[in-house]
Amino acid sequence: SENNFISLFFFMKKVLLILLAIVVIGGFWAVGQYNKLVTGRAGVDTAWSNVEVQYQRRSDIVPQLVAVVEGAANFEKKTLTDVVEARAKATSVQVDPTNAASLKAFTASQGELSGALSRLLVTVEAYPTLTATQGFRDLQSQLEGTENRIAVARGDYNGVANSWNVTVARVPTVFIARLMGFDKAALFDAATGSENAPKVEFNLQ
Repeated sequence: SENNFISLFFFMKKVLLILLAIVVIGGFWAVGQYNKLVTGRAGVDTAWSNVEVQYQRRSDIVPQLVAVVEGAANFEKKTLTDVVEARAKATSVQVDPTNAASLKAFTASQGELSGALSRLLVTVEAYPTLTATQGFRDLQSQLEGTENRIAVARGDYNGVANSWNVTVARVPTVFIARLMGFDKAALFDAATGSENAPKVEFNLQ
């Protein structure tokens, strides 16, 4: 009958309006989640950039240190060569902070540079005339400060990255994250002690 048709019409209209409201609300929610993920990812990128800045600061100090040391008479050339080669390797590694293998390779190369620097500084102790110069002492101080900043930057990055990983793993945000290609961030491996910056001992006289 006509009354039944009218009732059905209004019923279907009401259903469509409800479905439309659900779609609109869902759309706003999805946009909100996406913006939240964009902001979170930007935080991870910023924290990672701070790590790279500190490692680059150390890398920039190395040529100056080598230049000062190589002027010392009879200084062990192999020690200097090891530092130069380790620096070249460390600066050539490309890092994707969402890839654990990439971060591991980066950490390993930086560890090699730190080891080479440690051996250099130990060897330099046999040259009191060199260690007494203001230029060398200034570079040692800069290197020590940079190692401390590296430790802080790595710790900050791990904190931000860990929070990000929790965010992208939570339901229902995980569905938006997977759909839009937001990956988890790799962490510095605390199990191997890599959450701490490579330590360089300084024995200033």
